[in-house]
Amino acid sequence: MSPVSRYPVIPFRGRAVSAPAAVMTGGAAAIILIAAVLLGLGRHKPPTAADALKVALSQVGATENAAGGTKFNRWFMSSPYARIGVERDGGSISDYANANWCDMFVSWVGVQAGVKGIGGDAFTPTHAEWFRRQGRWGSVPRPGAVVFFSWNGGGIDHVGLVVKDNHNGTVETVEGNTDNAVRIRTRSTDYVVGYGYPKYRR
Repeated sequence: MSPVSRYPVIPFRGRAVSAPAAVMTGGAAAIILIAAVLLGLGRHKPPTAADALKVALSQVGATENAAGGTKFNRWFMSSPYARIGVERDGGSISDYANANWCDMFVSWVGVQAGVKGIGGDAFTPTHAEWFRRQGRWGSVPRPGAVVFFSWNGGGIDHVGLVVKDNHNGTVETVEGNTDNAVRIRTRSTDYVVGYGYPKYRR
């Protein structure tokens, strides 16, 4: 008497496979699918302040060309922020080519790092006002905060990103358009107007 298979044989991709083997194959496929989904979710987590600072610090040493332009100017001109700025302030997009670029640098970092709630501008006073309207403005120098400076106590002149609070009346920052380059600076908080807080993952 010929033996009878304990499990039914089911066709699977053109070949006969027993039921347990099919279940195992299906289970493995499900595990692979779940893992792929989880990995995908992991790649789309909002960035932390450390993530943004890593991008910013990677640009230290980047300098202007002879005309005063940078890759940050070129990027800004191709971004929606340039069109918004022209509609608000007048002029033309080409005006940004060799313009002061400290805020363009901050905006570039935000986009490259995927930061939400950092805004984008080339004009520091309106960028600061944007943070105020968002309710994300304050006086605490948190790492990754956008720091706005006034050199003479008047309007806002300059902007950068806080690297750390030195707890001695100074902050360490990374800034664009400082001595024509991206550089790390130590600034007295006497020059700080305030801080804008992007939406970082904690």
